[in-house]
Amino acid sequence: MLSKDQRLSVVKLNELKKSFGFCEDYLLRIVPRYEDTFRVLNCSGRRSSMEIELLKWDQDLAVSAVEMKAAERGFEPRFSCSLPESWIKTLEKFEHFNTGTPYISPYVKNCANFDVGLEEKRAVGMVHELLSLTLWKKASILKLEHFRREFGLPERLNCLLLRHPCIFYVSNRYKIYTVVLREGYKGSELVEKDEMVVVKDKFGELMQEGLHEYNRRRCAVNLEKKRKRGEVKVRVKREEEEEEEDEGEREKKREERKRFYKVLFDENP
Repeated sequence: MLSKDQRLSVVKLNELKKSFGFCEDYLLRIVPRYEDTFRVLNCSGRRSSMEIELLKWDQDLAVSAVEMKAAERGFEPRFSCSLPESWIKTLEKFEHFNTGTPYISPYVKNCANFDVGLEEKRAVGMVHELLSLTLWKKASILKLEHFRREFGLPERLNCLLLRHPCIFYVSNRYKIYTVVLREGYKGSELVEKDEMVVVKDKFGELMQEGLHEYNRRRCAVNLEKKRKRGEVKVRVKREEEEEEEDEGEREKKREERKRFYKVLFDENP
């Protein structure tokens, strides 16, 4: 486990359970299956004080995503950059950070005597590993900050992430600060999609199609009622033209989003 004392608050973990693909009742369905590995603690008896504790440490599982990728390629563990070569100054800073100090696994426990440079290297590795474990390779910065004590993250986590644009992308879409692992995406698409992500995406598409069809039918029924009551006179041709215009606007927005993500994530500017 990545936490310092091998414990995690259930209340805090619930904030990220969807990102990690946990089911709603994971405490009842998953944890009891591995009673020799995990246990649930509640010292005060309050629901807010419930914690999950790791009982058995398996060193074979304590391998980060960076270390696994390095082992596959036969290189030393190091972060990868997903920005185009035109970002010269940013790439220079990244190379200095990447090669100036050795990579530190987030699973290393004895990190009390690290200097400032090594602490930042470990913090970046910790966030990188946390995002690698999520389904969509991204997470809310606010929710990650809840684990500041457990994972040894800095107080101003957003400043740390903004200092490393080659590794992370910080988004403020819908006024929610989210950090995205750049190497997890190619354009706007996930590089490796978990089976659960594929199912959720397909379900979302079906929901959107069903909602659109439902709105069309409801609009047609309401217009027919108004016609019968003589309240409005609707030209069918004009309705079809407006619907085609709406569909054209939606398609234009989809193309704009694709171009945005292509420029943001693709290696070639």
